[in-house]
This record gives sequence, C-alpha cells and structure tokens, in this order.
Amino acid sequence: MGQDADVIIIGAGLAGLVAATELADAGRKVILLDQEPEQSLGGQAFWSLGGLFMVDTPEQRRLRIRDSHELAAQDWFGSAGFDRPEDDWPRAWAQAYLDFATGEKRAWLHGMGMRWFPVVGWAERGGSLASGHGNSVPRFHVTWGTGPGVLEPFLRRLKEAQARGLVELRCRHRVTALSRSTGAVDGVAGEILEASTVARGAKSSRGAVGAFALKAQAVIVTSGGIGGNHDLVRASWPQRLGAPPRRLLSGVPDHVDGAMLAIAEAAGGRLINGDRMWHYVEGIANWAPIWPRHGIRILPGPSSLWFDARGNRLPVPLFPGFDTLGTLEHIMKTGYDYSWFVLNRSIIAKEFALSGSEQNPDLTGKSWRQVLGRAGGGVPAPVQAFMDKGEDFIVENDVSRLVARMNALAGEALIDEIRLRAEIEARDRTLDNPFGKDLQVTALRGARAYLGDRLIRTAKPHRILDPAHGPLIAVRLNILTRKSLGGLMTDLSARVLDGTGEPVPGLYAAGEAAGFGGGGLHGYRALEGTFLGGCLFSGRTAGRAAAKAVG
Repeated sequence: MGQDADVIIIGAGLAGLVAATELADAGRKVILLDQEPEQSLGGQAFWSLGGLFMVDTPEQRRLRIRDSHELAAQDWFGSAGFDRPEDDWPRAWAQAYLDFATGEKRAWLHGMGMRWFPVVGWAERGGSLASGHGNSVPRFHVTWGTGPGVLEPFLRRLKEAQARGLVELRCRHRVTALSRSTGAVDGVAGEILEASTVARGAKSSRGAVGAFALKAQAVIVTSGGIGGNHDLVRASWPQRLGAPPRRLLSGVPDHVDGAMLAIAEAAGGRLINGDRMWHYVEGIANWAPIWPRHGIRILPGPSSLWFDARGNRLPVPLFPGFDTLGTLEHIMKTGYDYSWFVLNRSIIAKEFALSGSEQNPDLTGKSWRQVLGRAGGGVPAPVQAFMDKGEDFIVENDVSRLVARMNALAGEALIDEIRLRAEIEARDRTLDNPFGKDLQVTALRGARAYLGDRLIRTAKPHRILDPAHGPLIAVRLNILTRKSLGGLMTDLSARVLDGTGEPVPGLYAAGEAAGFGGGGLHGYRALEGTFLGGCLFSGRTAGRAAAKAVG
C-alpha cells in the first residue's frame, strides 16, 4: 500500500503543532489528526497562562535575579527525586531540557516573535532546604498573549505549511489503533466523528459517521494525558498521596481522556510512571464552565492563611504557592478532599491571580492599559466575578458570620469559630515586630525582598482582622486535575521504547503523552512553567528526529 504521508501525528495540541511545523520545515509531508473540531486547535495550551520555565534570561537579570544552569539543575533534581530503574531516560531528558531552557529556548522562541511580561513570576517556591523541592528564584516567564501567544507562531507556521501542501489537518479523526508491518508501526486506523460546532474546549459528540486508515513511514503520538478522565486519574492515584479524592474538578477539557496511551501500549510501547501526576490543590468551581466539572486554579501570593476542612492551619512549609504535592498529600490524609483560604480584600486584590488565558484578558489581549489597571490596587475583574458568583467564595465582615457560612457550604459544622479566630489573631500579633517565629510571615517578608513580588504579587504585611483591610474572605479549595507526569518511555530522539528498552520502529511520542519526554522528565514533582516548555522541547525533538528518519 502506498504512503499517505511521510509522518502522521496524533494530536493537534502544542507538541503536535511543533512537531508538524518542524517536519514541514524539513520538507516532509505530514497528516495531523485530532478527534476534536478545528476550533479546538492548540489543545490545552490555549487555556494556559503561558508560563515558561527559562534560566538566566534578560528578564531575570533586569530584576537582579541571579540564576544559572547549576542552580536550576539543583532545583530540578531536588524536586524530581528520581529513584527508579526506569528513570534513566527521564533523567537524561531532564538534563537535556535544562540545557535547552538555559540555552537556545528563549532565542528560538524570540526569533518567532514571542515576547514575555517583564515581571518574572516565582511559582512553586518549595520552602524546604536548598537541595530540596522548589524554585530557588523566580523563573516563571508569562508569555505576552498567554496561551494563545505561545500557540501563535506555530499556528502561523502551520498555515504556511498547509499552503505549501506539506501539512494536512484532519479534525474529527479519532485514532483507535496503530498498524504494524514487519515489526514497524506504519499507520493508523480509527473513526471519523460527526461534525461539531461546539465552542472551543466544550464536550463534543463521539458519534461516528465513518472509518479511516492511513499509512506513513512514522507516527508521532502527541495526544496528551489523562486529566479529563477522572476514573483513570483515580485508578492511577498513588498510595503516597492518600486516598483518591471523592470530588474532583477538571483543569482540562473532557477529551483529555488518555485513550491513546493504551493504544500505543498495545502497539508495543512501554508506559512508565503512571502514578506520578500533578494536580492542584487551589481549585475553584468555574461559575461559567466551558467543559464538564470545569475548575480554575488560584495562583496565590503568600499571605492567605491556609486551613484544612476542620479549621487546622496547614503546617510548615505548606504555604500558598510553595509545595503543591506536599499540600495535596497533607490534605488527602486529613480525610477530606478540600481546604480553605482565609484572607481579606487587601490580600485578594494584590495576591490573587487566576490561571488561564480567559481569566487574564489584559495579558491575553496584550493590553498594557489593562495591565496597569490591574496594578492600580483594586480587585481584578475576573477575581471579582468569582467573589460575586463563585460557589466557593464567602465574603463577610466578621469571623462569626464567615465561619457559619463556611460550615454551611461544607454541609458539616467542622470549624470552631473560637479556634479559627485564635489562629488568625496569633498570626496577626506577630506583625507587631519585624521578626518573629511564624515562618509564613517570615516567608512573606522574604518574598517582598524580590522587586517583582513587592510590586504586583505580595500585599504589604498587615493584620488580617484589621477592618481597614476588610471584608474577610474564605475560599473553599478543591482538588483540580491537571497533568500526567508519566507516559510513554522515549529515548532522546523521542522514539518510543518497548519493554526491553529497544525502540518501537516507526513510533515516536512527545508532550504529555511522553511525560513531556522520556516517560516523565519531572520525576515526582514539577517546577511550574515546565509543561508548555516540555511540549515545545519534546515536540521539536520528535519532529526533527522523525524528519531525519524518513528522509
């Protein structure tokens, strides 16, 4: 049978777009398949804040941030905690990605027109020892234009490749099998789904109107992870993180179902590290959902007090923005799958950002006027909308009413007003001196030593119960699914490996389907800004390697 293309790519998210454009630049013919309609082109990246992990950049140096490859590697490997025999390839991918993030990453993206917000964010701060988990310095570079800004150069390159006849985009094509001949993967087969006009990200029909089969010299799997499939998330849930949550919000659309991973495994690929996952603990139900169980993540500054479901303050170093999986583990071992922020209007105005392109119209729309308006001191409009309409937000002028409504929302009288008030008052008393023993207050003051935090991300220390900074606010925080850290094991050419460690001929993988490279380059924990970057790096690697192989 003749070839329909040189390479078939399954999944038109960021990694698939990067791979397709790299192949087209090399003169290869590509068929790009996706089960969703064309309006969802770009996948999850479209909804992201566009944060990219980069090291020793001009943006960092302008803010007097001293970063280096050595410091980034210390943070990465201290967070990853690689400890399995199958971690050899993930460890090699991590090293290669660090070289990329310190080296040509910024110049490559800048050359395509990408730009970044000048204030570098400090995400996932860790709060442990220098050799432990977390970013030692700010590295979270928010792309000007957020997620759509990250996609823009690759969508432009895709259109150019389509015009040259090198890339054919086929949406509503759902792959159900990979074909093999003489031991090599040589094509795909599946269902053609009925046309859909649903909005980007919304749940689309799975009604089939036909079948298809295509042949190529190589197939690249860029189908994403499992975050929209809650049954699979729970089945993969590791014992170390406690029992799986009874209630989960989805940080990704419904079509992120993990189905392609099992199909690639059936074709000979090896899946590893399926128990490693990255779910957020600061999820709130979207008052205007786009996909089923749609949740939004709060990107918090360090001032809010964090309580478990019974009103106990979370222990050190589980402060807002410090240790995502450490906090997840602690929460799940309380016997409840939610927790609370308690704060006030001054804190929410300065410190609350919401993850997602649609929640940041100023950055997404590239409007400096709106950005300056956000810095003016008021509550950002998207945050105010959640305060007004979000089911997880409670706003009151006194602690008594606040606690009563917290218990009412939970459906149980778990929180004792006297104890909660005492915790807040104890924290507030520490502000009488410029020193003290409350490590969250110490961390807050330390954060403000960084100019970026002092300007736009960290409220000036004050008493939470001071009426001048009110009203008081409580936010119920839910577990929010997001990323799979494991996936198909790949070598440094993005070739999928089998159970013996040998490449499956003709099969490649990139993006979340490959654990962002190697089957899990993050190890157990991520440093933020590394998911989009992992798609960029592994998609580029897969595209370039496949182009050489089929040349």
